[in-house]
Amino acid sequence: MQSESAPALKVAFVAGVAPGKWFHRWEERFPDVPLASQMVEDGEQLAVLGDGRADVAFVRLPVDKDREGLHVIPLYEELPVVVAPKGHEIQAFEEIPLAEVADELFEYDGAPSERLDLVEGGAGLAIMPMSVVRHFNRKDLRYRPVTGMEPYGVGIAWRRDNESSAIQEFIGVVRGRGANSSRQESVQRDQQEAAKQRREDRAAAQSKAARARNEASRAAKAARGGKPAARGAKGRPGSGRRRGR
Repeated sequence: MQSESAPALKVAFVAGVAPGKWFHRWEERFPDVPLASQMVEDGEQLAVLGDGRADVAFVRLPVDKDREGLHVIPLYEELPVVVAPKGHEIQAFEEIPLAEVADELFEYDGAPSERLDLVEGGAGLAIMPMSVVRHFNRKDLRYRPVTGMEPYGVGIAWRRDNESSAIQEFIGVVRGRGANSSRQESVQRDQQEAAKQRREDRAAAQSKAARARNEASRAAKAARGGKPAARGAKGRPGSGRRRGR
């Protein structure tokens, strides 16, 4: 019998987040539930949850979870760094106080890669999470840790109206829930119910198609003038019966 495959769990993440270890754990525990991952820009991190492109997202904090209708769990913090073109004076320091570079910073809300383009082009300096700068690995840029400001936060988010068992299991994997957790049974149960429903739907569709074929066949015979014999018809006794002498 052909195996039934479960729908993919859609996971989004912003640049700088490395979800590979969680993906690997998921594949070990739930090999029958595939993951569909995608990296998104920071400005899209909530939109992908709202429009259904993602079931779960690794997001950069803070997030207004109440306004967006989300569950959000903080995971870890990232070090802020100041980014400058190669040869800038920040290279002479191990770390830079925020006040020392405040006048050289520029505001830009676009994609991280575009912000790095502007720094490289001489527009000014930028403060970003160190993981993002390392992710893009620009050869002509340099960075140093910044003191005097709060670290960046990373969390995992999902919609409050989407509480599927698969999402809950994925949250558990990310948070380090053990492989023997009873929550795995809920995912397996959902998979079995979904497979049963698909089988029932397929059987119903096949039955409907068979009825349609039979009706079409009877209609075709009627159109040709054929008249099928009545079921169970037999010759009537008595018409050829001998009379006794």
